[in-house]
Formats: sequence, C-alpha cells, structure tokens
Amino acid sequence: MADKEFGINDIVQMKKPHPCGENRWKIIRMGMDIRIKCMGCSHSVMIPRKEFAKKMKKVLEHAVEEES
Repeated sequence: MADKEFGINDIVQMKKPHPCGENRWKIIRMGMDIRIKCMGCSHSVMIPRKEFAKKMKKVLEHAVEEES
C-alpha cells in the first residue's frame, strides 16, 4: 500500500470501470473516507480509505500544486 501515493485532485484508475464505461476518477475529498468523482458521468462515490487503497489500480495524473 505504501507504493500507492495519492492526493486531492489526482486522477486515478480503479480496478473495475464505472457502469458508464469510464475508468478515470478524480479524488475530490480525503479524510477517513475518500470521495471520488467519475470523469465520464460526474457521479461521485464515497468509500473508506482502506477499501479505496485496495480498489485503486494506479495514479494516472498527479495534481499540480500551486506555489504562492
């Protein structure tokens, strides 16, 4: 689980695609639970962090951090 580094606004790929056919998800909330939004139909799902770590395949795009 340590090799899977993810953060808010990252685009991730899950092991199983969403019923709409899309397999890209954006992390929109992090805490004890993680809320992800389908990039195809904009449906959002909240799942426990441990379950998310098991179901995530890889990070496709890391969010760009703005420096102030």
